[in-house]
Amino acid sequence: MTHMADARHLGGKIKVLRKRDGITQADLAGRLGVSASYLNLIENNRRPLTAGLLLKVAQHFKVDLAAFAPPEDGRLGADLVEAFGDPIFAGHALAEAEASELANDSPDAARALLTLYRAFVATRDHSHALAARLSEEGAALAPNAGLPTEEVSDLIQRHSNHFPELERAAEDIWRRADLESDDMYAALVRYLGAAHGITVRIVRVADERKAMRRFDPAKKILSISEVLPPRSRRFQVAHQLALLEHGALIERILGDARELTTGDAHALGRVALANYFAAAIVMPYEPLLEAARAERYDIELLAHRFGASFEQVCHRLTSLRRPGKEGVPFHLLRIDMAGNISKRFSASGIRIARYSGACPRWNVHAAFLTPGMIRIQISRMPEGHVYFCIARTIRSDRGGYNVPHTVQAIGMGCGLEHARELVYSDGVDLEHDEAVVPVGVTCRLCEHLDCPQRAFPPLLHPLRVNENVRGVSFYAPVEG
Repeated sequence: MTHMADARHLGGKIKVLRKRDGITQADLAGRLGVSASYLNLIENNRRPLTAGLLLKVAQHFKVDLAAFAPPEDGRLGADLVEAFGDPIFAGHALAEAEASELANDSPDAARALLTLYRAFVATRDHSHALAARLSEEGAALAPNAGLPTEEVSDLIQRHSNHFPELERAAEDIWRRADLESDDMYAALVRYLGAAHGITVRIVRVADERKAMRRFDPAKKILSISEVLPPRSRRFQVAHQLALLEHGALIERILGDARELTTGDAHALGRVALANYFAAAIVMPYEPLLEAARAERYDIELLAHRFGASFEQVCHRLTSLRRPGKEGVPFHLLRIDMAGNISKRFSASGIRIARYSGACPRWNVHAAFLTPGMIRIQISRMPEGHVYFCIARTIRSDRGGYNVPHTVQAIGMGCGLEHARELVYSDGVDLEHDEAVVPVGVTCRLCEHLDCPQRAFPPLLHPLRVNENVRGVSFYAPVEG
């Protein structure tokens, strides 16, 4: 059910539905049993929508209550603000209140605007790459390939990274394949052979031309590279099992996804949902939730217990959103050493940049300074919300001496009110502001003018340069 705090922002949705059906304010007010003046205040977000009245509205317009859920519009407004932080909109800054109003009152128009902006960003990146290729011999042409990943991220975010049908399918496999044995990999291999006549073989790197997993449906052979550690081998077998037994279910989920606009995005969505199923096999929902609560979300300990990697456990913990059996609502992002965000999800409510790099003050960047160690941070975002965040580097281990290792960092966190549920909060003073680090979404949207790491001037503060005075950064104002 929608909370009262959220219901203050539902007026625009009611106005859109009313106008869609050609109903006057007075007519709708009469049907809902309220005065026309009160309905006018609700539509203009000046009065909250009570739970009872919300139910009447949903019944009258024959829409599901989920249509009134505010989180997506909140993200939509935040995405608009970030997009308007692009220098191309200089002089046309969109205040957060205006963005929220547009997202609430005209969500389709807001999404269309973002689609146009993304197309512009893709074209701009393409032209920059082309210019680099023309001016620098041998430079690679790299048009923006992030749009499919962004669309899949939007799909996962809309579902709160929880897919009940895939959870049930994984639990069914557990029963049929007897995966409670000590050697899950062997049990999965036996099941593939018995149920599908598929042989699993471990192959040398040279034989598979760098493929980590390759399935030959004609020969019914699943080949897995020798360089994958045991935890990754079982995950890849479970991934293939998802495609074999639940391809139709995955297609049904993707068929309802309005976010996926291209074939590449659809294909990537299949991979993402197959990975979700694999994680649900390796780390079953209720056993993992029970262990996470008992061990206070000690990620490394959970990784040992379930035979998974640090990153796999982090991803799986964000999916524990079963109604009545929820885990801590986490956010997660993954970045490389250049600051590129390759994965993002937020159940904690924190805003993660979509069109530019994340704030350098986040501890996820500092994790590269202490590889393999968990770093802790209490982060305050510009709107005042405080989050308890952890970060750690992860390192690929796929190859021999001559194969370069990839190092990335995982950032994960929750609202400060959940911090004591995490083992990482032990010994941390959560009550005093001295430990809090002010963090922004991006430089263009951040109002912390005195930040020494600021790279760009803030959106709503014009750049003023005084050649005779130097502040903590080039963009920080100085008195006098």
